[in-house]
Order: sequence, then C-alpha cells, then structure tokens
Amino acid sequence: MSTREFVVLGTASQVPTRHRNHNGYLLRWDGEGILFDPGEGTQRQMLRAGVAAHDIDRICITHFHGDHSLGLAGVIQRINLDQVPHPVTAHYPASGQKFFDRLRYATAYRETVPLREEPVAADGPLATGGSYVLEARLLSHPVESFGYRVTEPDGRRMVPELLARHGIKGPDVGRIQRDGRLGGVSLDDVSEPRPGQSFAFVMDTRLCPGVEELARGCDMLVIESTFLDEDERLATDHGHLTAGQAARVAREAGVRHLVLTHFSQRYTDPAEFERQARAAGYEGELTIAADLVRVPVPKRA
Repeated sequence: MSTREFVVLGTASQVPTRHRNHNGYLLRWDGEGILFDPGEGTQRQMLRAGVAAHDIDRICITHFHGDHSLGLAGVIQRINLDQVPHPVTAHYPASGQKFFDRLRYATAYRETVPLREEPVAADGPLATGGSYVLEARLLSHPVESFGYRVTEPDGRRMVPELLARHGIKGPDVGRIQRDGRLGGVSLDDVSEPRPGQSFAFVMDTRLCPGVEELARGCDMLVIESTFLDEDERLATDHGHLTAGQAARVAREAGVRHLVLTHFSQRYTDPAEFERQARAAGYEGELTIAADLVRVPVPKRA
C-alpha cells in the first residue's frame, strides 16, 4: 500500500527557537522520499522523526539562505556514511552553484554514493519519478528562489456498477486495466477519470505568479507564513508572506489542505496564524506546522 505523507523536521525561519529547529521537510511519496530545504540541524531532526538517510531519493533546495541549506553538508555526508544503495539527485537554483559546491565539499569525507546534480535554471518539469512529475517555478525573494510541485499523472477509477454491467470480474478486472480493452469492452466503458494527487512546496517569496501556479488545485500546499498580517509591509520588504496572504492564495487556488510553516521567532502564539488564515477565508483543512509532526497527503476519492 502506497504511503504519501509530509514529515516536518523544522519550522523556524532565520533564527531557531527552543521549540523550532531550522527548516527541513521530507515528502514520502510511495516508495520515494524528497527532502526539502535541509537547514542546520536537519540530520538530528531526521533521527528524532524516524527518517533515515536511506529514505532520501531527491533533495530540493529552494534557495541558498542558511536556514534552508546549511544542513545540506551533514545530510550529504550521512548519505555517504550510511552507503545509501541508490543514487540521490539534488535540485537547486543554478545561480547558487558555488554555494552548493561549498556545502557538498565543506569537509573531507569518503564519497560512496552517486549524487546527481540537476540545477534549476528556469520554470518547468525537472524529473519524472515512479508515480509523479516534479516541476519548479520561480518565486520572488532577494536571492533567486524556486518553489516545487509534485504531481501524479491523472488515471482512471474502476466503477463496480459498470464492471458488473459488462460482466467483468476477478482477474479480468486487472486485464482490462493493463491492456485497456477486454473483448468488445474498453477501459473507458468501465471506469471514470481520477485526477492525480498534487503537492506544492513554496518557501521564501512575496506574492507572485509562481506562487499561484504552484498552488493551483493542489491537494496539499506547504507554504511559508513568516509574518502575521500586521507586519505585511515588513514581509514584502524582506521577500516573505503573511499568514493571511498564504491563506488567500490557498483559498483562491482551491487547495484542499494548507500547511503553514517558516515562522519568525518574534511570534510565540501559533494559534494566531490559524486565526488569521481563517479570517482570510480559507475553509479547507489547515495545519500550523510544528517540528516532528507527520501530515498525510489528502487522498483522492
């Protein structure tokens, strides 16, 4: 049975707190794991959350500010120390190649695992996994930053009533799914369209077209809300979002489950982020992220 869940490793923005580690997030998508923005301390948070180096197939860096990337060196070295039995691919802004190189070779270690570098230079598809397409969109931040979206291809859902009407049962159900036709019956005759699941990851940014494109129709949107609405001017000046802005994006995009994260250390009451998100009109499922929580990706019916 496939597992699709979002594991939160850290939720702080520039400055960690006693209760919030720097950023770090793992998306489990069937048999693959995508590690997003490993900030300082990610390796230890992985241990606390039950995430192993073997779980990582891809690493996606949105941008090269320290709270989103300083943990990369330790994660890469742990992947090699544990001799992960599969190659790992790294995506990151091409403009930050020098920072990636410095982090990858920050200290001496023995390389035992192939690390494929696939820097991101423009909007568009990046890779195709076993059951998803990974794409990127440019965001608006003082340094070049990209958001990422994971999308499952659309499929078809078998309809029991239609199968019964055509007398198809048992092993024949699998045959028609595999071959697309059984005798004079086509797959379309006994099934209906099933939209694929989608997940978007949006970190440091102002409002911009890339945010809207990544969020559109998402089952789960993980998005920064560094500031509360009363500090909107400060958010814009520093290239960030407020809780209300993030929630309005989710509302207008039709997001099913909104996850707010990346909180400034100036705020001590997480409930205020939820209050402002609801005040902005978002009525879907809402999670105010906390370190070490696991959030299931909403299932398609």
